[in-house]
Amino acid sequence: MAWFNKDEVKKFIRKDNSVLVVWDVQEALVNSIFNKEEFLQKLKELISAARQYNVPIVYTKITPLPERFQPPYMRRSFNPGDIVKEVYPLEGDVVLNKNTTSIFVGTNFELMLRNAGIQAIVFTGIATDIGVETSARHAQALGYLPVIAREAVSSSDKDAHERSLINMSKLMLVLDNKEIIERWSS
Repeated sequence: MAWFNKDEVKKFIRKDNSVLVVWDVQEALVNSIFNKEEFLQKLKELISAARQYNVPIVYTKITPLPERFQPPYMRRSFNPGDIVKEVYPLEGDVVLNKNTTSIFVGTNFELMLRNAGIQAIVFTGIATDIGVETSARHAQALGYLPVIAREAVSSSDKDAHERSLINMSKLMLVLDNKEIIERWSS
């Protein structure tokens, strides 16, 4: 059970105070998820709506540190590839290179939000149970309104994905695309 009134909190989502985050939708990750086709379809739907309602879009991209500067326990070879062509950023979109599981650590994301007067952060992407949840919890701790786009997040681990959605729904909004788009269009 959530600690908040979902319908009351939804009222704080507007097209003029929102940003859409497309978290790590890179080739290797997209190819590892359990619901690739459905995920891409729902993600494209939300990106299209964001463009229609002039909601800014911020893509994140895993960008490992040079090996020497990686923590010793993380030194491994991993190439996540580029952002998938089906949802590739367009001119005017922002791509944040990052190397942690929080969008706020090591980036200028928070400064960008403050400068633009953004309060609602709609999270999409991969993986629900790792970077999406970490960033959403961090956003909430910083006073932002995190919104999880239930149909446009995924993971290679279906059970972890579902647990993460259940956990987050107790703390923050977890909404279907239709509910998010209705808020942007009102």
